[in-house]
Amino acid sequence: MQATISQLTQIQLFVALDPKELEQLQPHTHIQHYQRETIVLHEGDILPQKLHILISGILQVQKSATTGKETILRTLRNGDIFAAPALFGDARAPATVIAMEDCQVLTLSKANLLDTIQQSPEVALRILMVFNQRLQRLHTMVHGLVSERAVVRLAQLIQYSVWQHGTDITDIGEQLRIKLPYYQMARSIGITYEECARLMKKLEAIVQYDRGGKIVILNQDELETLAAGEIDPNQ
Repeated sequence: MQATISQLTQIQLFVALDPKELEQLQPHTHIQHYQRETIVLHEGDILPQKLHILISGILQVQKSATTGKETILRTLRNGDIFAAPALFGDARAPATVIAMEDCQVLTLSKANLLDTIQQSPEVALRILMVFNQRLQRLHTMVHGLVSERAVVRLAQLIQYSVWQHGTDITDIGEQLRIKLPYYQMARSIGITYEECARLMKKLEAIVQYDRGGKIVILNQDELETLAAGEIDPNQ
């Protein structure tokens, strides 16, 4: 099934395209539906040379270690690009991608993407911005796993989720638009479920956690300071 013009206009990557360019692009798009808990990509899969964009639903990207331990690398939402090696790399999926709810994924062949970039170079700049932000996040994650305390990594994860998914203002603070249950946070920063629950308890003056993963930031300044490693919540 092809994407509609309306769907294409909602994708941040294509906002620079005029209506005529969108009409030219539309016939080359394809939308695939995935039901909840379906594996979209297996780690190590050979990827077709296509741009992959999530246009509805939630996808979870996770990596398996040789010990069998799984780490959640990131959670994807509407407009997010994934499976980058299909365009730049060895064409193998670096991680497993799972549908956390019913999803729609748009694909566009590399050849058609290059044609689009030739007509509108802004598309290439947007792709570079996405991958640059992702590399910065990966650098921060790796550095944190090696040198930062778990509580700092936890604060950084919450901060990253604010940047990636945004917040809504409530009477008591800023509520994350994405839910982060304990198991997901623990697997994202390399700690146990029990340790994650204990650390969140220590941060109750900074962030409020409700069952199911609903998080409200009570003190943004202190969260930023903690994420920078400048305060100790035990003090």
